[in-house]
Amino acid sequence: MKELEYPFDGALIIKKKKSLKRRLLAEKTNFTPLRVAILGGQTTNDIKNVLDVFLLNYGIKADFYESEYNMYYEDGMFDNPELEKFAPEIIYVCTCIRNISSFPEMTDSPQDAAAKLSDVYKRFEGLWEHLSAKYNCPIIQNNFEYPYYRLMGNKDASSINGRVNFVTRLNLKFADYADSHKNFYINDINYQSASYGLESWSDPYYWHMYKYAVTVAAIPYLSFNIANIIKSLLGKNKKVLMLDMDNTLWGGVIGDDGADNIEIGQETSISQTYSEFQSYVKAHKDLGILLAINSKNDRETAVKGLERPDSVLREDDFVSMKINWEPKSSNLAAAANELNLLPESFVFVDDNPAEREIIRQNLPNTAVPEIGNQAERYINILDKSGFFELTNYSKDDAARNEMYKANARRTEALSSFSNYKDYLLSLEMKGEIQSFIPAWMSRIAQLTNKSNQFNLTTKRYTQTEIEAVASDDNYITLYGKLSDKFGDNGVVSVAIGRIEDNTCHIELWIMSCRVLKRDMEYAMMDSFVEKCRKRNLKIIKGYYYPTAKNAMVKDFYSLHGFEKISEDGNGNSEWLLKIADYKNKNDVISL
Repeated sequence: MKELEYPFDGALIIKKKKSLKRRLLAEKTNFTPLRVAILGGQTTNDIKNVLDVFLLNYGIKADFYESEYNMYYEDGMFDNPELEKFAPEIIYVCTCIRNISSFPEMTDSPQDAAAKLSDVYKRFEGLWEHLSAKYNCPIIQNNFEYPYYRLMGNKDASSINGRVNFVTRLNLKFADYADSHKNFYINDINYQSASYGLESWSDPYYWHMYKYAVTVAAIPYLSFNIANIIKSLLGKNKKVLMLDMDNTLWGGVIGDDGADNIEIGQETSISQTYSEFQSYVKAHKDLGILLAINSKNDRETAVKGLERPDSVLREDDFVSMKINWEPKSSNLAAAANELNLLPESFVFVDDNPAEREIIRQNLPNTAVPEIGNQAERYINILDKSGFFELTNYSKDDAARNEMYKANARRTEALSSFSNYKDYLLSLEMKGEIQSFIPAWMSRIAQLTNKSNQFNLTTKRYTQTEIEAVASDDNYITLYGKLSDKFGDNGVVSVAIGRIEDNTCHIELWIMSCRVLKRDMEYAMMDSFVEKCRKRNLKIIKGYYYPTAKNAMVKDFYSLHGFEKISEDGNGNSEWLLKIADYKNKNDVISL
């Protein structure tokens, strides 16, 4: 919904939050349900209501538990039957500088100031440890905005008696905890308040009048950032940054001006602006974001812009380059098909408002930021839109661009074979399939939240839940890695089965779409059946729950020899396999 895209009008969202919610509920379908507990050190009702709207815009329908004003600690630390019954899947601790119980005084010694810092930190640490142990779910915690006044002026930042110094050191301790603990995430109020303008963000009128720690017009910015963390945890980040070239990656039109005359490099202020933007774009590769080009140009002419010695981006930085005179909506759809992704995985960046509108009309689920035509604003708008909010990071993320390039080489190699099995054998594929191990827990959890098309049950898991399943003898777990002569694809498939009597119920079966049609699913099923045999199980039951995205796996069980035993009016089906009748099907992947 355009009203909820950055840059948005915070005051308008506050005013129209109810009507925006009604529209989203009417327009969207297939929401992901989620239970969110908000433990507030301030009045949180509007924060909750606006967060609800942003989550709906991301396809997440939340139920909320909300603590009473400033009861965040009591609700989290002590017996709370209502919260226990609610069973939160995410907990958001919404505190602010007003919740810091003790600040250093001018007469305090360094030891006194350090003791106060330790006391405040330990109070929060004890809360997090208790919440984590009791509810076993991700925790999102605000760090602290700076005080809206400085008693000592600039020295407030350097003196151990200063509040600015105290908040800085406390935030660093929060950051250290987040860095060393799984399923704990910082909502960076310190940055958000600075970006918005601290004087406006922390207007004391709203605290004394309503116990709002943030001015009303800024509430949407706070809620938007929380929504971005949550949608990232649920695997709803974008995956591809697709860019125009002329007046987007460089200044000028290369077909008219020539490669020598476009604006890039360090010669002028505008060329420096485009170089900075290219550096920002290129840095996304290290996050595992795929880069692509979609440009109306002559290809031979356009790539010369990337060959300039002062171009930060090079042709091999991109996994897809659609440079032609076709409609950009067709180019984007074609690129999505080639990458085995959905158009909704893309962020389309173009300085031309007409091209942006064409994408919106033809591919409505594609993100199209309103970047305008001022290059100096591009980074700000993209960065604050939260498309690629990072909550978990694995080795596979860093290598993702190379994995997709290797896929392109595989596709090219296919053209020289008339027999598909000969092609698969030529890849010299090697698989690693075994029960979950600590080294891959993060990637396994990440994959369960990202895979949509090859996902039979659409069940999601946090990393904590994955670890719990892995240690439970009532479950069978498998992860699959796949490599071949072109490169390593990393962890690409995950399966979880729950054992009950002599039957294993498949609760999760997913696979990355980048290894489609390489028989990895057969290798996984062979291994899964073998695990069941070793546990003396007789039957495997599989379940398929159709969504708008997973139609490609509707025949999965029949291809593996399962018999359909039921199907309801919504297409939800149940399948059965007698383990004694199963015969291995993988003959192209060496395990």
